[in-house]
Amino acid sequence: MLSLSASYYSPSRLFSPFSSRNPLLFFTRSHRLALSRTRYRLLTVAASERENGIFTSPEIAKSFDFSAEERIYNWWESQGYFRPSFDRGSDPFVISMPPPNVTGSLHMGHAMFVTLEDIMIRYNRMKGRPTLWLPGTDHAGIATQLVVERMLASEGIKRTEMSRDEFTQRVWQWKEKYGGTITNQIKRLGASCDWSREHFTLDEQLSQAVAEAFVRLHEKGLIYQGSYMVNWSPTLQTAVSDLEVEYSEESGYLYHIKYRVAGSNDFLTVATTRPETLFGDVALAVHPKDERYSKYIGKMAIVPQTFGRHVLIIADKHVDREFGTGVLKISPGHDHNDYLLARKLGLPILNVMNKDGTLNDVAGLYSGLDRFEARKKLWAELEETGLAVKKEPHTLRVPRSQRGGEVIEPLVSKQWFVSMEPLAEKALEAVEKGRLTIVPERFEKIYNHWLSNIKDWCISRQLWWGHRIPVWYIVGKDNEEDYIVARNANEALEKALKKYGKDVEIYQDPDVLDTWFSSALWPFSTLGWPDLSEDDFKRFYPTTMLETGHDILFFWVARMVMMGIEFTGTVPFSYVYLHGLIRDSQGRKMSKTLGNVIDPLDTIKEFGTDALRFTLALGTAGQDLNLSTERLMSNKAFTNKLWNAGKFILQNLPNENDTSAWEKILSCKFDSEGSVYNLPLPECWVVSKLHLLIESASASYDKFYFGEVGREIYDFFWADFADWYIEASKGRLYHSQAGGNSVASVAQAVLLYTFENILKVLHPFMPFVTEELWQALPNRKHALIVSPWPKTQLPRDTSSIKKFENLQALVKAIRNARAEYSVEPAKRISASVVASNEVIEYISEEREVLALLSRLDLQNLHFTDSSPGNADQSVHLVAGEGLEAYLPLADMVDISAEVERLSKRLCKMQKEYDGLIAKLNSPQFIEKAPENVVRGVREKATEAEEKITLTKNRLALLNSNVLVSN
Repeated sequence: MLSLSASYYSPSRLFSPFSSRNPLLFFTRSHRLALSRTRYRLLTVAASERENGIFTSPEIAKSFDFSAEERIYNWWESQGYFRPSFDRGSDPFVISMPPPNVTGSLHMGHAMFVTLEDIMIRYNRMKGRPTLWLPGTDHAGIATQLVVERMLASEGIKRTEMSRDEFTQRVWQWKEKYGGTITNQIKRLGASCDWSREHFTLDEQLSQAVAEAFVRLHEKGLIYQGSYMVNWSPTLQTAVSDLEVEYSEESGYLYHIKYRVAGSNDFLTVATTRPETLFGDVALAVHPKDERYSKYIGKMAIVPQTFGRHVLIIADKHVDREFGTGVLKISPGHDHNDYLLARKLGLPILNVMNKDGTLNDVAGLYSGLDRFEARKKLWAELEETGLAVKKEPHTLRVPRSQRGGEVIEPLVSKQWFVSMEPLAEKALEAVEKGRLTIVPERFEKIYNHWLSNIKDWCISRQLWWGHRIPVWYIVGKDNEEDYIVARNANEALEKALKKYGKDVEIYQDPDVLDTWFSSALWPFSTLGWPDLSEDDFKRFYPTTMLETGHDILFFWVARMVMMGIEFTGTVPFSYVYLHGLIRDSQGRKMSKTLGNVIDPLDTIKEFGTDALRFTLALGTAGQDLNLSTERLMSNKAFTNKLWNAGKFILQNLPNENDTSAWEKILSCKFDSEGSVYNLPLPECWVVSKLHLLIESASASYDKFYFGEVGREIYDFFWADFADWYIEASKGRLYHSQAGGNSVASVAQAVLLYTFENILKVLHPFMPFVTEELWQALPNRKHALIVSPWPKTQLPRDTSSIKKFENLQALVKAIRNARAEYSVEPAKRISASVVASNEVIEYISEEREVLALLSRLDLQNLHFTDSSPGNADQSVHLVAGEGLEAYLPLADMVDISAEVERLSKRLCKMQKEYDGLIAKLNSPQFIEKAPENVVRGVREKATEAEEKITLTKNRLALLNSNVLVSN
């Protein structure tokens, strides 16, 4: 492995111009010396390391270069860091990546799951656990077939003009050419997957697992074939899952149609949204307690436009008396509820539709018409015959295919199904018994409800791309009675020969399995199942975590749980972490129609991968996240702040050849109470706060509270380390005495220790900039990606934290006073700090820090336990209980000029106030003006009065100072 020291630089980079435009820095002679020492250190690095060119130091570059991310990623992968290592532990942490569709292109949903899963993997890798993040892609049956069919159409070729083998060959060619796009894009997000174990759901081994699963389920009687109501896609010519049907609110009509009651002149009026299905009517239904229709129950009605076909009028309590006319047409071949009712009552099932969405011969003269064309023609003819009552606007809940977008048709079709109830019972028990934990917990109720009311799963699809159903039929035999279920064609033929004799001929079922069937096996099929002796299966199954969007809890998660328990005897993962959807800044779902889609790759180019990841990770489990440019810009600024902090630290460390200086730094330890408690106050404070952060962040990582982790690190780095400690350290670094165990060495050690631990705890979120900065630090023994996680339970001095907070309060009060009086930033002012002897003792020890941070004149900074003699000519500040400060007014302003300015201002304010009072004293204004206007004037008058009082008080103070000076 390469040595990871401070400098993978090319020689050309070493003499790049250095920019001093850094808000963290101000240059002094000692600072320039530190910079020259650093350059000397760089020039002494071994040539082989300089020429590596993978990493760039903050001393060379003004800001982190996003183009370095791909180089860093490739280096990580080349070093084998993404593969599981058992060197430091034996309890693996395993995630099976939700396999994106092979047709896919990166979107924010992918960015979310990659970010969260990579955070988990990187954290556990640094904790010493062998980590396996197993990647792969899904063959996406419907989506991929659609893409290739469209490609062929552009060449003037129809799928139906090709043989099945020819078509699938073209799909494989397409996959080889374009199928890796999503994988490369996922890598761009920093996904530290073990790509050597990458899988595709149509891989030979996974395909064998699918056949094995089908055979085993069939042998147990859990897979069966039957004609049932399914969701049919006329365009795709296949059944689709209930979960792949999306319902949309659309404008339509409610058609009112007369049905004559046989043997009388009476009519029953039916209200329907789909009049073309009346050819499939087998009954009319009314509520048994609906007095309007009770006399017709048991009689026959004549279906319009069917040449007098009669249907029975029945009573059923499920009829909604309030909908339409209260008379329901029963078309069991074309409505899910009608289908269930017909099966319950033993009514016939009548199908009027072909699989391409046209009407069949049952529709008589309408045969061959498209379903929507038939609707128009039928209504026109009903109007001509007087059987049309009215057509009124109605909001429809239209089922559409998630893939193709066309209207789904409920249709009775012969399909293969899985009996789900026996499988669901065990999956429910897994959560109930605590063997599976769902995060956030509220999704347990949704999971339990769906599994408790589960329907059988239609697993066959009328496609050519996918796992062919492992069923073979016998030529000349009844398909429903005579078929062979086998793992492959050879086994099927062997079974057929044994059962039917040597002259038997067989052919395979043309359908393929639902894509989600193979995905349900993903956590164990990718590890070698059904071969239980496979090393990966023995070492890594069951997996640890399943992370995905809450919208596929049923599509995928619940099915994996059921299949995992069924085939392996154990839950396939211990935790399910469900993230929310990514929405735009206004909380709207991203869509091309709205034009609010944010491309992750474009975002990375502008803001960097780390900023995007950090933004996405700050959400809460299960909650949707609003993504805005402002958030991305803020987190890009965070990246720059990290970079500048690294620049400051590197430029203030001794060169590598200064053995004596480095011995002092390395002798500073922070793992015992004595080593921490004996530090000077600012150092003790920042190290104690760091140790609290490490403990809190580690606990939050373990609980999957990633948003909390990110916010804690952000606040500590920016508010505590960068804004306070780095600034405080400048006094140590630029003005401390040389020799001995100097304060400068302690400050250098604390800066280095704190910063390297910030990089560690932040690395899972922002891997690229943290690794780049880590590599620039001296004496790196490991890459950051595999560095040990910081220890917890490290010492922290809570009393020092309180003491430094008092010092901070004092600094803030002085800074606020300076701002209020517009004191020039560079001007040093006098101050008297008043407190108890105990407080004065520790505050006075840090007089240099106080003076540096507050811009005080160190020679005129006094500490006392009582008010100073010039208190009445000073600005009095109360920083906290028992801690005050007095700032001589003469130091802060030109008193005469300020008196003149405030007098003019007071005069102007008084005139404005008098005008407001005059308005309020006017009865005409009070009576005629709207109440809100009067209230607004009163509020302005009150505010103006307060400002006048404050200005008078300040003038009085200033005038008293003028008198004293005279």
